[in-house]
Amino acid sequence: MKIVTDSAADLTPEDIAESHVIVAPLMIQFPDGEKASNELTPDEFYDRLTAMQPQIPTTAQPSGGMLWQIYEQAASEGEDVLAIHISSGLSGTATTAQGAAARTENGRVTVFDSLTLSGGQRFQVLTAIKAIRAGWSLERILERLDALRKATEVVFTLETLTYLQRGGRIGRVQALAGSLLNLKPVIHVNRADGKYDTVGRARGIKRAIEDLARHLAGLYPKETPVWVSVMHGQAEAQAQALADLLRESLNVAKIEILRVSPVLGVHTGPGVIGATITPMALAEVEP
Repeated sequence: MKIVTDSAADLTPEDIAESHVIVAPLMIQFPDGEKASNELTPDEFYDRLTAMQPQIPTTAQPSGGMLWQIYEQAASEGEDVLAIHISSGLSGTATTAQGAAARTENGRVTVFDSLTLSGGQRFQVLTAIKAIRAGWSLERILERLDALRKATEVVFTLETLTYLQRGGRIGRVQALAGSLLNLKPVIHVNRADGKYDTVGRARGIKRAIEDLARHLAGLYPKETPVWVSVMHGQAEAQAQALADLLRESLNVAKIEILRVSPVLGVHTGPGVIGATITPMALAEVEP
């Protein structure tokens, strides 16, 4: 079985090299042309994003033709394909993937709607890869992915609402009010529908990070060992501060600090800071 995902999963280069997962690129459309999201490093992208203000680029999902070609190639040796894509609540990629899967003739393609993105999608991909190596059936893998989907929290805050406003994710009045009051939203991905919900607001980024940590501490009791991925665009110091808070408030079995990919950073800007957490037991795979 082969795994296909997309660049919203925020897989690291090491993840991709070690797992041989196939990553369909989401596209970034700059004024001077289009680039695949994996053609830029995070710092190259965020530096360019800052320099081009007040303009921002737009994003586009992979086309049905691109996904079909990827699935056909992945299935060319007769293997089944499991495609784990960004939340259908945030992108049309999963729907497009279903159509491409139905056209694939070389093997069976199963599309799994992650109902999340970034670190949450990455957890699902990496766990599926471990399960394949352990010899799990497709049905057993899908059961574990569903359990991960229900138990994983993706939550973040933003230094500015400008990028959400310019990308059409929130209105200008709401963005302006937040700016004037120095209010920072705490946003999570709703596990029921895979869409963004605001779970809190704080005055200033420091308090928003503290509220984010408290939100997570309320979801995962101390007796539950957890896997933590702290995510940021270009805000390393704040990400480290969040990691320190989570080490204090949670039973951290594994923690890492990673970067938010360019295709997601279009809508959040360089000042995004967040975390993805799941019970460690769900990421462990036995034969």
